[in-house]
Amino acid sequence: MSIYVFIKLLGCLALLMYGMKAMSDALQKMAGPQLRHVLSTMTTNRITGMLTGVFITAAVQSSTATTLMTVSFVNAGLLTLAQSISVIMGAHIGTTVTAWIMSLGFSFNITDFVFPAFFVGIILLYLKKRRIIGDFLFGIAFLFLGLSTLKDTGFSVVQNPEANAAISAFFERFNDPNFLNTLFFLFMGSLLTLLVQSSAAIMAITMILCSTGVLHIDQGVMLVLGENIGTTITANIVAMGANTQARRAAFAHLSINVVGVIWALILLQPLVNLVCHIVGFDRYMTPDNPGYAANLAMISVVLASFHSAFNITNTLLQIGFVHTIERFVCRVIKPKVSEEDEESKLKYITGGLLSTAELSILQAQKEISLFAARTNKMFNFIPTLLFDTKNDEDFSKLFSRIEKYEGISDNMEIEIANYLNKVTAGHLSDESKTQIRYMLREVGELESIGDSCYNLARTINQKHTKNEHFTDEQKVHIRHMFELDNKALEHMQKVLDDDQNIVDINESLNIENEINNYRTQLKEANVTDINEHRYNYQAGVQYMDIICESEKLGDYAINVVEAHAHKKLTA
Repeated sequence: MSIYVFIKLLGCLALLMYGMKAMSDALQKMAGPQLRHVLSTMTTNRITGMLTGVFITAAVQSSTATTLMTVSFVNAGLLTLAQSISVIMGAHIGTTVTAWIMSLGFSFNITDFVFPAFFVGIILLYLKKRRIIGDFLFGIAFLFLGLSTLKDTGFSVVQNPEANAAISAFFERFNDPNFLNTLFFLFMGSLLTLLVQSSAAIMAITMILCSTGVLHIDQGVMLVLGENIGTTITANIVAMGANTQARRAAFAHLSINVVGVIWALILLQPLVNLVCHIVGFDRYMTPDNPGYAANLAMISVVLASFHSAFNITNTLLQIGFVHTIERFVCRVIKPKVSEEDEESKLKYITGGLLSTAELSILQAQKEISLFAARTNKMFNFIPTLLFDTKNDEDFSKLFSRIEKYEGISDNMEIEIANYLNKVTAGHLSDESKTQIRYMLREVGELESIGDSCYNLARTINQKHTKNEHFTDEQKVHIRHMFELDNKALEHMQKVLDDDQNIVDINESLNIENEINNYRTQLKEANVTDINEHRYNYQAGVQYMDIICESEKLGDYAINVVEAHAHKKLTA
């Protein structure tokens, strides 16, 4: 086989993989918000969870996308481990649709429909409201063009006597149906799927090898089983940087398919015979038989049927043992010791878990809610620092802790913003892009709340260092202002945590007006009090610094609520 033919084969494979990705991305853009709702609500029990996995995988045409999405949702606390296991089982059934699409490309000359699809697709790409459909048509056209050219190139290689002899000689060494040869093809299927990161591409190659007669159906079946293991490794690699529950979900994905392959190996011959009988394929027909070519033409249907039979049977056999699988993976995957310190890192999103762009928005919002909770906790240190520290040592410890939270706040803003920027680089609907803009505003305003808390702490520290004292009346006013800020922050947190209802910002506006009016009242009274020598000028400056910074903090809280309200209207 010449270098040119080898490069052509790689190019055809790349075209097929690009088409699959483009088609999957377009489907996700069309159904992204609905899929977020489905995955987060339709997993009440193992059956609905399984059906959800089937639906989503069939919709986005990627079991890897569904699995990564599910692992991400477990990482974000949106799904329990048991729910994720049932969804992953459903994904194993949903992914069989891809194999049937591949089989379709072998059943008739699909290229007759490819170029009309390109023509219609380019027209739709220039129509703003229909460009996603254009992306989908381009994706599926590239997929079938890649599949067709890969098939034609593969057949041309096999028809070359020298290449045919070399390839046949290689595979003939493994024709003996012993255990080691079986494991070889199982391992090759897993390894190739892991390297290519596409079980669909390896399925296409398997169909080509079997359809040309180079590979026996038994060897093709083992490659298919290997693909089922190889496709699970991606999620485990990605989940390595996630929390314990996410790593358990990924390991459950691997465990389910490994158990399935084990029982399939035990019952391999009866299972293959049953599938061949249903399809009408004679697995023992020799090339000298007049009907050999017609029989060989059905082999893609046999492989797709076996793939479906294996995944459906495996899911039905294990769906009743979801909790057993959950206990097993919990025993194997132990919590990381470092996870005990949750204050200094993100909890719900990690760089490695960016899976499907549309479905990353929910977990980012979960992280924003946690960000808000941490700034709320940071603010609660302020009254304690001012009024309740008993000695210099306690004061220094609490001030240092507020400084630490300021650093955490800065880091969270950067990391969440970077994550959202990565999401915007993916394929998003216009509504989702608008939501992310408002989420970036939420993050910026939350960081400003952290800055205000730190500014308050620094003012209090200056007062403490200079041994200044507030009057009882000043303390009463400051306490009341802190109570209003706390009220604003609590309502902000409530709004961020409630993802089901449309946001009513009137309560936040009322609190903000109360804060503004109180600040104005105290500012006017402060001038009078200084003139009447009720306290010295320095105490008055520090007092108003605290009041004014508290008023700014209230503004930031209402800004978060407004951004969230606008985001909800676009969802």
